[in-house]
Parts: sequence; C-alpha cells; structure tokens
Amino acid sequence: MAIEFQHISKRFADTRALEDVSLTFEEGKIYGLLGNNGAGKSTLLNILTGRLCPDSGTVAVDGAPADSDAALGKLFLVGEKNLYPDDMKVKRALDTAAVFYPDFDRSYAESLAKQFELPLNKKINGLSTGYGSIFKLVVALAANTPYLLLDEPVLGLDAHHRQLFYRQLLESYNKNPRCIVISTHLIAEVADLIEHTVIIRKGRILQDAPTEELTAACWAVSR
Repeated sequence: MAIEFQHISKRFADTRALEDVSLTFEEGKIYGLLGNNGAGKSTLLNILTGRLCPDSGTVAVDGAPADSDAALGKLFLVGEKNLYPDDMKVKRALDTAAVFYPDFDRSYAESLAKQFELPLNKKINGLSTGYGSIFKLVVALAANTPYLLLDEPVLGLDAHHRQLFYRQLLESYNKNPRCIVISTHLIAEVADLIEHTVIIRKGRILQDAPTEELTAACWAVSR
C-alpha cells in the first residue's frame, strides 16, 4: 500500500517545476517533503490529487491511477486554497465533510475546534488568516483518510497554535497510524516529527532516506 510517483516531469512555460521525479510514500509513516519555496513541493502534491496534470510520468495510489475515484477517496490535501463556499459556516462545513469522507470523526473535529478556539458558528470568510488555516487542519485531522497531505500547514498560525497542531498531529497519528506527508520549508519545526525525509530542490529529489540515516550522516560529517 503506497503512493508511487514514476518519472514525473512538469514545466510551466520556461520554468522547470519537476524533472524526472520518482518517489514512494508508504503507509504508516510520517514523511517530510522538504525544500524552499518554489522547489516543486506543491506541484508534486497537486499532481497527486489531480489538480495538475504532469507532462510525463505516472502516479498511482495503492495501485490505482491517481486521478481515479478509488485513489482520490483515499487522499486529503491541505493546501493554500479553501474549497468550501466562503459564506458557509464552520459547523455546516463539518457536516459537509462527514458526507464526503466516510471515516470523518465529527466529535473529534468539534474537540479540536474547542482546543483551537475555532468558532463553529462563524462563516468561513469571516475567519482570520490564521483561523482559516486552523479550520482546514481541523477537517484534515478528522477526515481519517489513509493518506494525509499537508502543504505548508502552519503558515499564518502563531507559535502557540503551531505547537498545538504538531502535538495533535502526533497524537492523531499514534491513535490511527497512516501515511502523513508534511510539505514545508520550516525544516527545524518538523525535524522531530518526521520518520522519512525527502529533500527536493529545483524540481529534483536530492535526498530520500529515513531521517535517522540522514541525521547520522550529518553528524559523521560534522565530527
């Protein structure tokens, strides 16, 4: 059971976003997809979830084409855009999420909303940037999909809410082990969470290894 990218390439006009990327995300691990802004992280995740088409290469989720209903139903991507109607209230959005995600845990979502002080009766377009991000994270953690994809998940959050999110993410993972991919340029913040590190730069994979192996290699070089 895994997500498999095979020789993915993507260009936007004269810009190379991804170049011959082959990569596997296996079940039951927390991955860090690490790189600076513009490295290709978001492009890769958007191709996986069918929001972009690759110029070449294939993507499969548990053996099914990534753009199939069987694959898409196993994925949840937290990205920059909010896909719910702006004038929908948070409470109604949770109702809607429960329709689309069979394993959505409504009581857990409400518990998270309480901890993050997310107002359930407020319209989504009335939320601040930070609380807009919190809303998306609450839905993501409660969705319980086999593959959870987090693209720069803590942007807009203050230090307290960042730490609360990381703690809740780890608790959620321990209760329900699944594949979680954290795509971020904030490497230091996720270093203690991730089990497997993928470093991408200018559309190419530079490193793809268990985090402890990379840490040991860095330690050996620095001695």
